[in-house]
Amino acid sequence: MTPATNLSSLGLAFVAGFLAVVIFHQVAALVLGMAGLAPAGMVPWSLDPIAPLRVPAIVSRGFWGGVWAVALWPLMAGRIGVAWWIGWTVLGAIALPLVGIFVVPILKGGVPHDFWTRYPFSGAVNAVWGLGTAALLRFFGR
Repeated sequence: MTPATNLSSLGLAFVAGFLAVVIFHQVAALVLGMAGLAPAGMVPWSLDPIAPLRVPAIVSRGFWGGVWAVALWPLMAGRIGVAWWIGWTVLGAIALPLVGIFVVPILKGGVPHDFWTRYPFSGAVNAVWGLGTAALLRFFGR
């Protein structure tokens, strides 16, 4: 295994991605919601159960934030300086919303969401997730 893919680095990436959802992503959702810019039904730190496992929404979101951080870690591990911060932020703002808008609905048996009704909010909160993940990984010494 390379340093970018050793288990401790991947584990810390998961923890950072999970915590970045709980702390950064959800604060961004709250702020945008208070400004009237969040989609209807977006409740930060929601404990409503999510199918199929019926876990609280915040746990599901955190889990997927961790999975995304693990997936992006090998791409970002060697970045330094501004490339580190911009890379995580831009990947969060672009990759996560695109998958959420176009891929996830199809996997759930539906149709893709309308891009322009979803992307501004999703891009913003996921950019903040990326920045938060980058900050937590640096805090963890990665």
